[in-house]
Amino acid sequence: MDHASALLRAYDTQLRTDAETPSATAVTRLGPLRLVVFGGGRGFVTYQDLGGADAAEVRRLVAGALDHYRSDPAITRVEWKTRGHDHAPGLHEVLLEHGFTPEESESVMIGEARSLAVDVPLPDGVSLRRVTGEADVRAMCAMQDEAFGEPVDARTADAIMYRLSLDDGMELWVAEADGRIVTAGRLEPVAGTEFAGIWGGATLKEWRGRGIYRALTAARARSALAGGKRLMHSDSTEYSRPILERYGFVRVTTTTPYRWSRPTEA
Repeated sequence: MDHASALLRAYDTQLRTDAETPSATAVTRLGPLRLVVFGGGRGFVTYQDLGGADAAEVRRLVAGALDHYRSDPAITRVEWKTRGHDHAPGLHEVLLEHGFTPEESESVMIGEARSLAVDVPLPDGVSLRRVTGEADVRAMCAMQDEAFGEPVDARTADAIMYRLSLDDGMELWVAEADGRIVTAGRLEPVAGTEFAGIWGGATLKEWRGRGIYRALTAARARSALAGGKRLMHSDSTEYSRPILERYGFVRVTTTTPYRWSRPTEA
């Protein structure tokens, strides 16, 4: 087994179970599917694999999952997380038929934490720190929405505050300039595995290309190593993927989120 295949196997066996949804408020099994509910009315569908399902079974699974979420009026939106290497005949077409919309694919990147734990100089006036307070968390989430071109959604910050209340090891890191958060990201140590995840990476457009995201990633890697984690993983955009590749990370597969939203009543 080559290096990339070994990393993909570690990803499938260690990161596609309960480790993927530590903040779930409810999980229902439907065959191989895990139908997850998060705070704020968000559903999330994931699985380790589809158990060799054929196209007809895939169709039944999609319909059953959506029926499950539709039956709960508190669920307003659902993400179905796909992976490029899965055997899932007809899944793309069936998700479209059921009102899901694909978003941009991302690269699943895995590498050694030690390779990221390097010294990266920061621009003058920029500093890094961990945040835990509610005001900082809401400012961080608002910045991330702005960086991704999305309207500010208070429910995101609500969900992050709930995660912090669980004290499950999640860390929030930000970079600031002139009192404003300009870059942010999470560190997610995965209990019972070799992994920690780096998530939520976002940098305001005018601050990109200055090494700030690399410095924030290095800080998270040092924290992961201090916590005994050897490997790091990330679902990376085309902005962050090349940064990780420069440090020896490998793209083991791709992931594409498909999103469904409950229609609003007229």
